[in-house]
Amino acid sequence: MTPAADDAPVLVEALRTPIGTAGRSLAHLTAADLAAPLVGELAGRLAGCGIAPHTVRDVVLGNCTGPGGDVARVAALQAGLPVGVPGLTVDRQCGSGLAAIALAAAMVRSEPGAVLAGGVESASTAPWRSWPPEDGGRPTRYQRAPFAPAALGDPDMGPAADLLAADCGIPREAQDRYAARSHARAVATRRAGGFDEELLPVDGVTRDDRPRDGLTVERLSRLRPAFRPGGTVTAGNSCGVNDGAALVTVVDAVTHRRLGVPGLRVLAAATAGVDPNRPGRGLVPATRLALDRAGVTLGEIDVVELNEAFAGQVLACCAELDLDPERVCPEGGALALGHPWGASGAVLAVRLFTQLVRRPGGRLGLAAIAVGGGQGVALVVQACT
Repeated sequence: MTPAADDAPVLVEALRTPIGTAGRSLAHLTAADLAAPLVGELAGRLAGCGIAPHTVRDVVLGNCTGPGGDVARVAALQAGLPVGVPGLTVDRQCGSGLAAIALAAAMVRSEPGAVLAGGVESASTAPWRSWPPEDGGRPTRYQRAPFAPAALGDPDMGPAADLLAADCGIPREAQDRYAARSHARAVATRRAGGFDEELLPVDGVTRDDRPRDGLTVERLSRLRPAFRPGGTVTAGNSCGVNDGAALVTVVDAVTHRRLGVPGLRVLAAATAGVDPNRPGRGLVPATRLALDRAGVTLGEIDVVELNEAFAGQVLACCAELDLDPERVCPEGGALALGHPWGASGAVLAVRLFTQLVRRPGGRLGLAAIAVGGGQGVALVVQACT
């Protein structure tokens, strides 16, 4: 354990919206509409502890496909924070929410105070984008910005995950079994009320859209390959396209001691790069680097939250890390809950907060996520009082 752990930043609160499937329960809400209720609620809880809203140093939000215009600033103002509280929007694609939390931790290290950080995505309201017309032609609509130079390789995440599973010899049945387990765990957690304390209802929506009860391996086995003939990745063992937001409150160590509340101490954060042709591997070097910086081993981690973009990708990363897949997302992950891109890394942090702080079940936690273009972000935290 790093000797400076007692002076590390601390997450003292964590909330998320329900996660909606694109086009369904949250489809009418913009990114700012999703984030603003969380910003307001977290600021209100700080005020209840004696920290006035105007003393919040910043609001930092990850976002991938929003309208621009600094969604974090818009959400902060929409939430009613004083105009003197700034906002910063971060884009590290799928890793944006976790990157925002890591950035907030660095901010309070250099200047004490509180920062609200996390991520938000509204796939349902993401604007249509086009390249400018050439030679008098029509604009060309594109689905996503480039993740990497085309000459180097810029595959979509789905085909890349299928190739990664093939590279690592991950069979279709193992992927379907993992996906079915993620749904079963999420359904069981929801029935037991395990998500209740972390969820802030938004516009009357009180629960996640996606988790499916009774989703069996046999049912999943009927689905066709989604990305290439003979492939093993299907719609059933892949994440959804989703809307949602997740935020945490990050404070410096002195402020945490003054508040006197339990939280998650940020022991280390790390970002790493890999071949953009196999972007799903990105969480592997990021995890190793974060663990090394924290001075702990993977075996010492009590709760592991990896973003489940694709079952085959998670299983390939587990094999490379020598990590038992049974340890990953013990209460269900993104395969069941959904993957609201810019928010997903922050959802992992909220899940750790629930499992390690709200109902203590361990001491150390790991959150890690892979990123399009060949990157990964990881965070190691420790429950503290």
